[in-house]
Amino acid sequence: MKKLISKSILICLLFFAVGQQAFSQVLEDYNPNWQEGERETWFSSNDRLILDLDLETFPLAYFSFEFPDHSVVFVGEKLWFFTDQDTAFTEQVGELRKEFPADQVNLTVFKSGISSDQASVQKILKAAPVESSSGVVAMATLKREVDRQSIRDFFIVGLLVSLVLITFYKLAYPFIFEMMIKPISLVNAEDFSESGSLQKFFSIDILFYVLIVNMLLSLAMVTGMVIFRQEWLEARIALSFGTLILLWLGGAVLLLVLTVLKFTAIKILAYLFDLGKLEFPHFFYLLRLVVISTIGLLLVCAFFLLNEFSSIKMALELSFTGFFWIYILGIMGLFLIMGNRLGFKKYHLFTYLCIAELVPFLILAKLVLDLGH
Repeated sequence: MKKLISKSILICLLFFAVGQQAFSQVLEDYNPNWQEGERETWFSSNDRLILDLDLETFPLAYFSFEFPDHSVVFVGEKLWFFTDQDTAFTEQVGELRKEFPADQVNLTVFKSGISSDQASVQKILKAAPVESSSGVVAMATLKREVDRQSIRDFFIVGLLVSLVLITFYKLAYPFIFEMMIKPISLVNAEDFSESGSLQKFFSIDILFYVLIVNMLLSLAMVTGMVIFRQEWLEARIALSFGTLILLWLGGAVLLLVLTVLKFTAIKILAYLFDLGKLEFPHFFYLLRLVVISTIGLLLVCAFFLLNEFSSIKMALELSFTGFFWIYILGIMGLFLIMGNRLGFKKYHLFTYLCIAELVPFLILAKLVLDLGH
């Protein structure tokens, strides 16, 4: 009797062990199928892994995924998620198919210098628990479902519309256009000379130019918001191509209103500080700096959107930081020019610039920083 009981227990243990092994069985190993992307066009990135996933068979099975840190993962043209650390997780085939309705989907992993041995995809019978260890998190990432192509389409359309308006402006007002984009004017400060010709603001030519500048700046800001605060935006509006266009145009109009208010405030402060007609060269000097900085920012956006999408977040962080410090340096340059060439008292001039430029800009930068994080 004891032998029978012992044999029964032994058989049960064997069945349990075999069952556990069966449930963790690998149905399909996709790792040998990884393809390392090669540069096909100027807009393509060669730092990627490509894999076709079968979502039709074994809908109750699970995919086991492992990705390295700082990877950006796409399913088709849709941004799925990004990883801040080495990441491992499982997801049921049927659930993945609900999210991406197709029999077969293309999985693309972007990371600079990635190789096929750094990522793993397997189809298994049972979702084995993923234990967190140092440097590895079990799906501590955020899935993001923004269509990469929609962001590109929005940016390209916005940039093309702005370039068309710039072309029309150059044909209609060639002299003002040339004066407003010359980088050398930031050094020689010709706006502060007696021959400075930009002595008006509320005119069609200047307001049209300011609108174009704000359209460019709004384009960069909306692109940055989509990259940095997608979840915050999605909780309030439906992100689509049309919505992004409306955000861009609405932002441009809002920035135009703020620019008019800023010029009015500068004019009032110049009067209170008895600085004469200083508001015109002051305003146009920094506007020229904003134009040049914004063009550089948009060039960075264009390159990484079309060529290195996986690195665009880091690139925009550095670009916006650079924009901040360039504007601060512009205020310092304005202080030196006004102090040396116009002979204003240093403390008088410093107080004026703090009230008119430095403090409002730092407050605005703090608001943008809080919004971005």
